[in-house]
Amino acid sequence: MTSVSTKPGRPARELSNRLAIEGGTPVRSTPLPWEFPGGNRIGKEELDLVTQVVTARSPFRFYGSDLQGMVDTLEREWCQAFGHRHALAVSSGTAALSVAVGALGLGPGDEVLLPGLLWVSCVSAVVRAGAIPRLVDIDESFCLDPVDLERKIGPHTKAVLCVHMSGAPGHVRQIADICRARGIALIEDCAQAAGARQDGRSVGRFGDIGIFSFQLNKSMTSGEGGMVVCEDDDLFKRVLAMHDLGYARDDNGRLDTSDANCQLWGVGARMSELAGALALAQLRKLPDIVSAMNGAKWRIRHALQDIPGLRFRDIPDPPGDTGLVLICSLPSEAICRRFVDAVRAEGIAGPSGSLAVVTMREWGLHWYSNIPSLVQRRSNSRDGFPWSHPANAFAADYTYGLGTLPMADDLHSRGLLLSVGSTLSEEDIDDIIAAFRKVSRILTA
Repeated sequence: MTSVSTKPGRPARELSNRLAIEGGTPVRSTPLPWEFPGGNRIGKEELDLVTQVVTARSPFRFYGSDLQGMVDTLEREWCQAFGHRHALAVSSGTAALSVAVGALGLGPGDEVLLPGLLWVSCVSAVVRAGAIPRLVDIDESFCLDPVDLERKIGPHTKAVLCVHMSGAPGHVRQIADICRARGIALIEDCAQAAGARQDGRSVGRFGDIGIFSFQLNKSMTSGEGGMVVCEDDDLFKRVLAMHDLGYARDDNGRLDTSDANCQLWGVGARMSELAGALALAQLRKLPDIVSAMNGAKWRIRHALQDIPGLRFRDIPDPPGDTGLVLICSLPSEAICRRFVDAVRAEGIAGPSGSLAVVTMREWGLHWYSNIPSLVQRRSNSRDGFPWSHPANAFAADYTYGLGTLPMADDLHSRGLLLSVGSTLSEEDIDDIIAAFRKVSRILTA
C-alpha cells in the first residue's frame, strides 16, 4: 500500500483559510475524474476485440459463421484468475441473481435472508421467484451481521444472500460456516467486488453460487453484463439452463431438451460476443484497476485515521478490499450532512452527475427502507403474489419499513461514502486528504 503523503504544502492548505462553505478558498477548483473504475480504462484493447467480433459478423456466442469465442475465453480466463470450477457469463448482474435463485429451486414457502444494505435487484430476484425476503441487520463492516443472521434462521429459511457491499467482503467466512452447519444455501452477491478476496480466497468461492456485475459503476465493465460462478457440477447444469431458455445446449450450440434435470423456464440472459469482448479486455486489466483503487483508498484512509469522530468501516481483510469506495460514519446525521456539504465545497466532487461524495441518505435503493416496492409489498400481478401465496403465510408479520433494522438505520443516517476512481492522480489523492482534514474542524467545533 502507498504510504501517507508528507508533502510540505499540505498542512498550510488545510489550515490557512476559512472553510470554502463559509467563504474561504477551496482546496481545488477542478472536478475529480469520473468514478467509473473500468470505464475509465476502456481503450485500444477493448476496441480491438470488439472490432474482431464485428469483422467476423458473429455476435451470438453459441454459433455463427466465424465465431470468435470471446465469451468462452472470458469464462475460461475468469476461472483461471479466481480459482472457480465453473463460470458463466450473463447479460447483467440482475439477471445473474435470478439465475442463481432459479437454479437453487427457491419459490413459495421459502424465505431468503438478506442484509438491509444491498441493491434492489437482490430483493427483486427473491420476490419474482415467489419466495419471501427476510431482512437481516448489518454490522460495522456495512455487510450482513452473522449474529443477527443466526438469530433469524427459521424453519422456512432456504438460502442466505450475502452482499459484498462496495467492494469489500464482510464476515463471509463466518457466514459460510453458519450456512453449512444449518444446511442452508449461500448466494454471494459480488456485483461490486470483482477482484476482491478474503484470506487469499476469491469472493464467490465461499458459497454455493456467486454472482458478479459488469455494469458501468463496477470494477470492470462491459456496459451491461455479469458472471455466475459455481463449484458443483450438477448445480452448474441448472445455472446453464436457467440463464438460457431452460435447457442445455449440445456441442453445436443447439438446444438439447433431453436432460430431465434441466427442463426449466429460463430467463434469456445470454451474454453476446460483443459484451464478451469488452469484458475480456477489462478482465485482463482488473488487477491493475483494483491495485490502483486499493492503494489510493488506503492511503487516504491512513492519512485520516487520527481525526476524532471519523469512524471508518470495519474491513476484515484490507489487502482483499478492491478499494472501490471509502465508507465512514460521523457522530450524528446533522454533522454528517454538514461535513459532506463542506467537503464538496472544497472541490471534492466529480463532473455534473457524479456521485463522488455522498451521504448514505443519498444512496437510494441500496437501503432496504428506500425500496417502496418492498416496504409496501408491491406485486407484478393483481393477486399480490408472492405475499398472497398460501405457502407464504408464515411471513404475514414481516416488516420492511424504516425501523426494522436498528444498526442499518443508524449507519444510514450518519454514514458517508467517497468513491475512489481507478485513475486518481497523486494530486487528486493529496487534495482529498487535505479537504477532509480541513473540514474535520467541523467535528471539534
